[in-house]
Amino acid sequence: MLTLLLILLAYAVLGMFMDAIGMLLLTLPVVYPAVIALNGGEGVAAADSAFGVSGVGCAIWFGIIVVKMAELCLITPPIGLNCFVVAGVRKDISVQDVFRGATPFFVADVITIGVLIAFPSIVLWLPSLIG
Repeated sequence: MLTLLLILLAYAVLGMFMDAIGMLLLTLPVVYPAVIALNGGEGVAAADSAFGVSGVGCAIWFGIIVVKMAELCLITPPIGLNCFVVAGVRKDISVQDVFRGATPFFVADVITIGVLIAFPSIVLWLPSLIG
């Protein structure tokens, strides 16, 4: 779990200075196999895994968490691409006002990511209904 938190911290730092696509293209080839290996491999059962999800479930779970981290990074200063876009559309609002307005969404995203890490079954509930 500590390794996963360090990976997410690295995503948060990278997201402060890079766009989401570049960050994901740069890191996923290294990070994704590491997380799957930390979970116990691709063929591991949920009962035997480190994160409490099967191998395929871990791939889905980690993918959702990475997308949420990319979303979080798009409103994180100093780059915060989405905030600059909003400030560019509305000339009467400064970038600082947009960052202040995005703060509740930042807090909500951090809480969401924490809940998804603590309870991976939330992410896997809908796919488990399909089959």
